[in-house]
Amino acid sequence: MRASLTTSALVMVAAAALLPAVSPAAAAQQGGCAAGELCLWERADHSGARSVHELSSTAIESCEPLPKGSKALSLANRTGRPVTTYQSADCAETGEFDTYPGGGTWVPRSPYQVRAFKIWEN
Repeated sequence: MRASLTTSALVMVAAAALLPAVSPAAAAQQGGCAAGELCLWERADHSGARSVHELSSTAIESCEPLPKGSKALSLANRTGRPVTTYQSADCAETGEFDTYPGGGTWVPRSPYQVRAFKIWEN
């Protein structure tokens, strides 16, 4: 029975190795969001035009609106700091907003159109 269990485990591992494993995080990584960046995509599933924001060029704890008329429907937070995204272009909390932990948060489908964000101090 033990040999049968070991053989079954080996067959499952071999079969899994043959399957293409593309998680949302892997798909976003293929889209080029590097460590230390906040990446926002105009369409769901990390597709469409992408904007990249780094700590060196973004004010901490300050509302950062996206350019007028633009929006994001998916994002990756690799800044190492929490990021809040806002439905409102002026970071008003009367609309939808969510805070995502830093370091590796992948959001393939935002529940609203992101129009602004804040990067927080740790």
